[in-house]
Amino acid sequence: MRRMMILGSLLLTLSTTAMASQVYKWVDDKGVTHFGANPPQGQAATSVNTVIAQPKAAAKTATPTVPAVNSGEAEQKVIDAKVKQQVAEQATERKKYCESVRTNLAQLQNNPRLRTEVNGEQVRLGEDQRQAKIAEAQKAIKENCN
Repeated sequence: MRRMMILGSLLLTLSTTAMASQVYKWVDDKGVTHFGANPPQGQAATSVNTVIAQPKAAAKTATPTVPAVNSGEAEQKVIDAKVKQQVAEQATERKKYCESVRTNLAQLQNNPRLRTEVNGEQVRLGEDQRQAKIAEAQKAIKENCN
């Protein structure tokens, strides 16, 4: 019985490496990385090493190590942080813009006698000009501030 267990364990250990298939990595036209058992036709693909090295036995006095972050992952985190910052800045600018447009719309709707500066001179807006500016402001709010 013991011999059968040892033989079975040995066969199981050897069979996992025999069953491992080759894995290929390639990047498509859109820049997306793919992994697969068969490389694509007409594209360059690289073979990926799927063998996992056994960890070395840690010495009793060794301090636990922090796993090293892949440099690609670190670069991606930096890029993600920059994109998030840009999105936040754009959201802040859009919020300020929307607040300004809404304030202008309220002024246009509540004050029938408006003046604007044209070539350094104060000119009173006519009713049709005021209605046109109200429509422009409403359109800007509808397109940008929802």
